[in-house]
Amino acid sequence: MKKIKHKLFYIGSFLIYMFLALAAFVLSYVYLEPNMKAFFIKNFTALKVSSPKIIDVVVDDTSINKYPLPWPKYMYTEILDYFSTYAKPKAVGFDFINIDINPMSKADMDFLAKISKMDNFVTGFTYSTNMPAGSEVDYMNMIKKKFALNVDYRALDYPSDYHQINKFPKLYTDTVKNIACVNINAESPLDYKFSGINVIKIGDSYYPSLALKMYLIENNTNDIIIDDYNIIVPKTGLKIPHNLITNSVIETNIRYYSPATSPDDVYTHYSVSASRIIDSYRHLKAGKLQKGDLDPKIFDGMTVLIGGNITGPSADVVKTPMSSRHPGVDIQATMYDNIKNAQFLHDAGFFVNLLTVALLAMFTFICILRFKVLRSLFLVLLVDTIFFVASCVFAYNSYLLSFIGPVSVQLVTLIFGYSFKFITENRNKEKIKQAMGKYLSQDIMKNVVSNIDDLKLGGKRAVVTVLFSDIRGFTSLSEKMSAEEVSMILNEYFAEMEPIITKYNGVINKFIGDAVMAIFGEPIQDINHPKNAVKCAYEMLKKVEYLREKWLYEGKPKIEIGVGINTGEVFIGNIGTENRMEYTVIGDTVNLASRIESYNKVYKTNLLVSSSTYEYIADIADVIKISEVHIRGKAKKMDIYEVLRIDKDR
Repeated sequence: MKKIKHKLFYIGSFLIYMFLALAAFVLSYVYLEPNMKAFFIKNFTALKVSSPKIIDVVVDDTSINKYPLPWPKYMYTEILDYFSTYAKPKAVGFDFINIDINPMSKADMDFLAKISKMDNFVTGFTYSTNMPAGSEVDYMNMIKKKFALNVDYRALDYPSDYHQINKFPKLYTDTVKNIACVNINAESPLDYKFSGINVIKIGDSYYPSLALKMYLIENNTNDIIIDDYNIIVPKTGLKIPHNLITNSVIETNIRYYSPATSPDDVYTHYSVSASRIIDSYRHLKAGKLQKGDLDPKIFDGMTVLIGGNITGPSADVVKTPMSSRHPGVDIQATMYDNIKNAQFLHDAGFFVNLLTVALLAMFTFICILRFKVLRSLFLVLLVDTIFFVASCVFAYNSYLLSFIGPVSVQLVTLIFGYSFKFITENRNKEKIKQAMGKYLSQDIMKNVVSNIDDLKLGGKRAVVTVLFSDIRGFTSLSEKMSAEEVSMILNEYFAEMEPIITKYNGVINKFIGDAVMAIFGEPIQDINHPKNAVKCAYEMLKKVEYLREKWLYEGKPKIEIGVGINTGEVFIGNIGTENRMEYTVIGDTVNLASRIESYNKVYKTNLLVSSSTYEYIADIADVIKISEVHIRGKAKKMDIYEVLRIDKDR
């Protein structure tokens, strides 16, 4: 039964630890890890600069202050005409989605005419979970035929949660040559934007992100391969690593870059205000650029993304490691930069994080088992520091390790481990105390345990009362009985004597064959130790009378005991060697108590005390003085006293 309880204790402890470790990892991973990842990205991954061949054109506060909203279509036409007539960028991404077309508006028709001539122009779309119905089915079939990617799908296929593209005006859909997904919103206000969509499945077709579509246009292809780990562009050999495919949204971690101009810049790519493009275009049309205008040659061979970043709650901004209000157009530029230059952020997978957790937990357990608390804490802190530095180095090389999760599990391991160690050590101490208490006095055992870390040879001098008791004629009795019978009688005798000695604050120092040596006054402090020793002896004699009658009835031999008591100064403490020591008393006081006990045989008495003990008990005991007894080892004769009766109430 004890073994079963022992196993259940360890199994239960292990399950509790696993639950706490898992809870710590999950909670820290969800609520704390994003902040740590953001720290690593901003301070180490993003130390590298972005490509100078990518430019953000932003409808910003400067633009709308100069040209108030709403902008008519001709202003967008002017921007696009600047990039199609004067500048020669490789691709132009249009990060706007609320496109409305008025067939009766010349400006709107001019806008359509312009994009109809731009093969490198990509406009954005968003998607919906609504099932298409009626004319929407025909619309989605047309969208699929005109804009879907040619995909060789080699991964586990999931049914899509998304079924249609939010509808463009028909004239716009008929005119535009390239569309792409521009969704970048974080799933929760608490989340940083760590990944972006590269491919999305809508219905049974696949569509690219704005960044991927611009890359495909620049390389004159619409073909990709999707396997379990990468999006592959066969024409160029580019491999874009992706995260797990769920709901057919195929995301890739975004590798951010350092701010473009200053640490406070929210743009990580070179950006220009859309108003400068409009001004430059109008001056070019007029025949001459003016001071502050942009020479269109600087855009030759560049990749341009046009988007908005206007102050206000409806602004196209999200929270990223680089900024709490990172412009969406710059995130699109970052994703394109990642793809164009094959610079991707790799996140440690499940098995790497699990291995890290296991190694840190194992190291912590080893520290707990082998070292004291302060040294363990130092070693754990040292390893965590090394782990932190390694995480920083990995982050600089675009590889993110989970840091908070493993350290949280390590902290749980440390707390749980030392708590478990404390509990088990206390359980073991109790077991040791119970076991050793059968060999030593419980009080001596308590003294040893309380000084467990400071056990050494030595002790002190103290005045105590020493009691010796011995069974009369035990040797001759033993010769008539078997060893088993002798053992049974002694065990029963000692079992009756031990509680009496304990009752009177005595401590059994040792059993010597059939004799008992007890000490009063140490280690249990008792100012009345002489009286208590004598009261104890008197009660022991009464108990022997009871045993004698009991044993006679049981057919066992008749026994008598003699008790000798002496009070005096002794040396009490640990004697022996550093490897084997005994807590005992030594000195003439002890020897004298033993020799006084032996005179019970001479004078046919049962309880004898020395004169030093008698001084303390004279008021409670009736005695007979035995004068001038020659004690072996003593030069002078001395008086001893036979105790006849005592007043136990005094």
